[in-house]
Amino acid sequence: MLVYIFRGPGRVFGMTADTTGSNLPAKFAPWALFKPVELRRDTPTPGVDSVECLDDIEKHGFHVTDAHVRITDQLI
Repeated sequence: MLVYIFRGPGRVFGMTADTTGSNLPAKFAPWALFKPVELRRDTPTPGVDSVECLDDIEKHGFHVTDAHVRITDQLI
């Protein structure tokens, strides 16, 4: 799946399949596009837990981390 990584304040990153990032939580806006990345459950991706990320995107539409720690559940 092609996932777009957006940078928020500090070390907060949001990941979504939405190219605009419009579904990312407003709490950390403004979001700036960092880069797109192809994620696969069976292929490690440096800096991203691809299984956790894809699970969150399927369930919530986005995945958010702060210093590489998942905080998605705190935002829904």
